[in-house]
Amino acid sequence: MKKKKVGLFFGTFNPIHVGHLTIANHLVEFSTLDQVWFVVTPHSPFKKKSSLLDNNHRYQMVFRAVEPYSKLKASDIEFNLPQPNYTINTLAYLEEKYPDLEFALIMGEDNLKGFHKWKNYELILENYDLYIYPRIGNGKVESQLKDHPRIHNVDAPIMELSATFIRKAIKEGKNIRPMLPEHVWTYLDEMNFYK
Repeated sequence: MKKKKVGLFFGTFNPIHVGHLTIANHLVEFSTLDQVWFVVTPHSPFKKKSSLLDNNHRYQMVFRAVEPYSKLKASDIEFNLPQPNYTINTLAYLEEKYPDLEFALIMGEDNLKGFHKWKNYELILENYDLYIYPRIGNGKVESQLKDHPRIHNVDAPIMELSATFIRKAIKEGKNIRPMLPEHVWTYLDEMNFYK
């Protein structure tokens, strides 16, 4: 039997917005992925912790955002793994925990540019497919990554919405409701986050 293929969409999701949902949904509908898991990262080695909402609040928002979609799932798997989280370690853990699933990575084109700096990136490429969604950006992708057989460029809609922009707008009292899934907006509003 063919293994179910799960795309892992890593992020701080601070907060999750309609851009994330649109890309994930596009991938489960128009690529070979059967499911997309939003892996909420506790604290990336590359990000300062200050403006990051508590892990559980960010997980709650992702959980609420994906609830209406049967092929999308929220995952807090990294919350219990040693810090800082390296993708290679998370993948090894997931392989062990779900031997009946096949995992792949989802990332924006901008992340692919720095991919060669990731811990054990060659090992990741050897064993996992990467699904790359387009971003408007500058700089170019390393040539050895551009045509790699494991790298699949997905023609997903370009979503230039950033969580940073959303946080700033909320702080300034702007109405950004259409940029967030309804349940996420309600949660943020009730909890008074980012104000």
